[in-house]
Amino acid sequence: MTRVRSLVAATLLVAGGAALGAAQSAAPEAQNMRLVGQHDLQARSAYQPLVHKQGDRFIAYVGHHGGLRRNPLTGRDELNGTSILDVTDARAPRYLAHIPGAPGEAEEGGASMVRVCAGATLPRADTSKTYLLRTMGNLSHEIWDVSDPARPAQLTTIVAGLRQTHKNWWECDTGIAYLVSDGRPAGWRTNRMTKIYDLGDPAHPRFIRDFGLTGHEPGATGTAPEGVHGPIARANRVYFAYGTGSKGVLQIVDRAKLLAGDPASSAPLEPTPANLKYPQIGRLDMSPDWGGHTSFPILGMRVGEFGPNTRGVTRDFVLLVSESLKNECQEPRQLTFLVDVTNESTPFSVATFQVPEKPGDFCSRGGRFGPHSSNESFAPVHYGKLVFLAYFNAGVRAVDVRDPFRPREAGYFIPATTSNTDKRCVDVGGTPRCKVAIQTNNVEIDDRGLIYLADRANTGLHIVEFTGELRSLSPR
Repeated sequence: MTRVRSLVAATLLVAGGAALGAAQSAAPEAQNMRLVGQHDLQARSAYQPLVHKQGDRFIAYVGHHGGLRRNPLTGRDELNGTSILDVTDARAPRYLAHIPGAPGEAEEGGASMVRVCAGATLPRADTSKTYLLRTMGNLSHEIWDVSDPARPAQLTTIVAGLRQTHKNWWECDTGIAYLVSDGRPAGWRTNRMTKIYDLGDPAHPRFIRDFGLTGHEPGATGTAPEGVHGPIARANRVYFAYGTGSKGVLQIVDRAKLLAGDPASSAPLEPTPANLKYPQIGRLDMSPDWGGHTSFPILGMRVGEFGPNTRGVTRDFVLLVSESLKNECQEPRQLTFLVDVTNESTPFSVATFQVPEKPGDFCSRGGRFGPHSSNESFAPVHYGKLVFLAYFNAGVRAVDVRDPFRPREAGYFIPATTSNTDKRCVDVGGTPRCKVAIQTNNVEIDDRGLIYLADRANTGLHIVEFTGELRSLSPR
């Protein structure tokens, strides 16, 4: 494998923390990708990165899993929450603020999920403001005013009294938000269903409805389906992924019908089986070995190989990612699927992508090996050409999807571990075996095409760019 060195010196410091952690214990590994910059994020376990352009600056918002770390900006120990960084100069990210999160370790605490909208885009917001939507551990969903990203201020709590949250979605042009929440307090048969709110005026959230698969609703019987992991909305459709790493379901929903409900029903938004099924256009039930973590739509793809055909040349797809959950491959091998949704009523998987275990010996490196998620940005610089997959100890993988029937790897970047990188363990005959390993958790891209990697094992935020031949090409 090609070895690359960081372009930023390991001793570079910035306000609010080290731009890099302690000296790297191993060199990063890369092909057709290079490191631009990184930040240690105060050694907090990171989940979701998101980059928002505010004026002439690019601001990164990073959600964290639970834990407790010292914040050099305040001199206090703070529960892991939300990190805010100026990444305008991606070579030297500058830490601006940390918003503390909820108590609890790992996914029980922190504030793992972030979305950001400009008030100028939202339909009824203060046009001078920028708003952050975040989870507060498993307890609630919140809105913060981050117009000055160095001085965030809480605006409101949307919904509280929960025991589970997860990956939400916020439509900035309409204000509609899909909040993954615990349904059990209201009698739902899952700890992950979707609460839909109108956040067009973030200061005054308006509840619209609860939603899930039939069998989730209060009063249902039999085996309940797996809970939702997260939705993504695009072009009057909402793509829901259920099951995370097993018993997966991809659900395609008509957005207008979802928000308005069935006009023939006397209570169109109540969670009855008929009302839950009404907006569903298509559904793909996966093999029990695989789940639905991320459902990223790649629409309007012109398949070059089909050019001479008289029909079906332009097609729609969903990139469906199943999450690896167990350390050192103690589970079925997880895959990424290209699902053809051109005929929405009958979605059909037409290709898979996976990273080979050899020659990287990923199953024995420590930690998880396999996909977690894809980027979720529709930034045109890469859309329809490349997708980027977070692959835990295999870093980020750039996948060429211009021929969605034959996806191929176009590059990768595996960050180096540092003294901050936490160990991951498996049980061997009652004795833990622990190894230090990179755990690239989620990835995202900004409008410049830079790729942001958040590390679950406390290594920080890595900013990389793709250097391969696809960068200047149009979709096939």
